[in-house]
Amino acid sequence: MTGENKKQIIMIVDDAPINLQMLIEVLGDEYEIVFAGNGKDALAVAESNHPDLILLDIQMPGISGYEVCSALKAIPGLTGVPVIFLTAMSQQQDEVNGLKLGAVDYITKPFNPDIVRLRVQNHLELKRYRDERSRLALLDGVTGIPNRRAFDDQFRRDWFRAMRNKTALSLIMIDIDYFKAYNDTYGHLGGDDCLKQVTTAMLASLRTSDFAARYGGEEFVCILHETDADGTLITAERIRAKIELLHIPHGASQVSPFVTASLGAVSLIPAEDFVPDNLIRLADQMLYKAKDMGRNRVEPPH
Repeated sequence: MTGENKKQIIMIVDDAPINLQMLIEVLGDEYEIVFAGNGKDALAVAESNHPDLILLDIQMPGISGYEVCSALKAIPGLTGVPVIFLTAMSQQQDEVNGLKLGAVDYITKPFNPDIVRLRVQNHLELKRYRDERSRLALLDGVTGIPNRRAFDDQFRRDWFRAMRNKTALSLIMIDIDYFKAYNDTYGHLGGDDCLKQVTTAMLASLRTSDFAARYGGEEFVCILHETDADGTLITAERIRAKIELLHIPHGASQVSPFVTASLGAVSLIPAEDFVPDNLIRLADQMLYKAKDMGRNRVEPPH
């Protein structure tokens, strides 16, 4: 199920099985439901499933709903997920405390199914609207792929995930050779068309699990997951070759009669004593080395 037909995910956190069952019966037909019976499990389930909305009981053994809400808001990628508290409390101060922590609403026990359904629907519609606005803000207007801001967000998430899992993380920086001269010769509309064709060739060289973005101007960047140095070099060379094989005429290039690209490729297993931005700098250094060495080539660290 894809696109608009994909069910939104609701996570229910409640230590009382009867409450879980009731909420699943009310919401299960329309939404995908994941659940946790305590606060500790809730954090793991949320990070694994990235729900669109969380129904969170306040009073639970161990970690309270308030503590879970605070912890959720500190997890990258979950900050904007709306939280609705489930509570038998009716004190205004309890509502104030929850709203200060970032909750968007309260549903009181015992549950009224119609109230639950309507409040969930309203907040999910708002979430869908915000997500679409955010998605458009993270896309490059020319190529339609993620932009620099999207890359920055994705790279941070991937870095810490790879560090936790002790797996390799790789970057490929790509620069179209003599692109300013291309724009001067063929005009900006021609330049935009060139960028689109290069993007298509780049994406055709990657796995669906990889990530590609327009880094700025004529530069692109790819994130490869669980790929060692040799695999990264092979992918980078495939991208370079596919761009050259497009045979886009480039009369102003000093390298080839066609559009070409220079690439820097790096791979490592993230560690706590290594600053994430240093991997970007290293990839950038390799890119400029490729340009210094004659362009239309891939340069890995030696």
